[in-house]
Amino acid sequence: EMLILSCSSKLQLLEGTLRKRLPDTLLVYGTVMTINRGNPAAQEVLVDSWPEFKVILTRPRREVASDDSDLFTNTYTVYYRDLGASRALLASAGAVNWGQSFRIFGNLCPKASGRAPQQLNIYVLSGPNLGSHPTMPAPKLSAPLRLLDPAMRLSSLDVSHADLLNETWSFGGNEKSRKYLATLIRHFPSICLLDSAGHPVSWIASYPFGALGPGYTLHQHRRHGYMGMLNNLLAKRLHALGYPSYGYVDVENYPMQRLQENCWPRPRAWHQTGLCPIL
Repeated sequence: EMLILSCSSKLQLLEGTLRKRLPDTLLVYGTVMTINRGNPAAQEVLVDSWPEFKVILTRPRREVASDDSDLFTNTYTVYYRDLGASRALLASAGAVNWGQSFRIFGNLCPKASGRAPQQLNIYVLSGPNLGSHPTMPAPKLSAPLRLLDPAMRLSSLDVSHADLLNETWSFGGNEKSRKYLATLIRHFPSICLLDSAGHPVSWIASYPFGALGPGYTLHQHRRHGYMGMLNNLLAKRLHALGYPSYGYVDVENYPMQRLQENCWPRPRAWHQTGLCPIL
């Protein structure tokens, strides 16, 4: 039987409990933080029991997840301590809308339609002992910021940039991904570098679960260190808001993996079966 946590005091208590279990709880912890800070993505939290729990599932509210084919909006995060409890929660009536295309991020990813889960890398950027510190150390810049061309300026992404992000994101290229990217830009921290005409040449956004998200540099502006600089700046901005500094990277995105490995001293990295489209 599932329980929906809607009481603000319980959600605050849950956030503190998840913080003590970092980094294993990163994705659910980031989502709960976002819920407790205005809930711009309209998420809700389910647990198998309270106050002791073995599994937590976050999901979009029904009024948001209205498009059965929109697996970007229909995104869940999960953290479990007991595999049997997690299976029971996922199988319970109403926990997951199995009639939709959706994704599950976290330490559980059921296979669907014979397809293996897609592996991702997670890079924890704020130190080796995340869970043991009441306050997390800020990300350290691994090198001084490069001097920018005077014609360039730093800014945040604007919703008008959503089409450009959609064209360059490896998971983009359709109207649903464009809508999702517009939501990220509108509600979550981002940073970009604009040229003299005000057009983005390099950028990075963040996900609703607090991770560094879609990033890209236009080909003609590469090899200037822009992405490393923007990664550092956005990580520090997220850290200032209380989020752990970490990146969530496609396992085949080798350039971003190397960048995040090199930009922070001794980042922690591991594979996680975190992205699973259910079709």
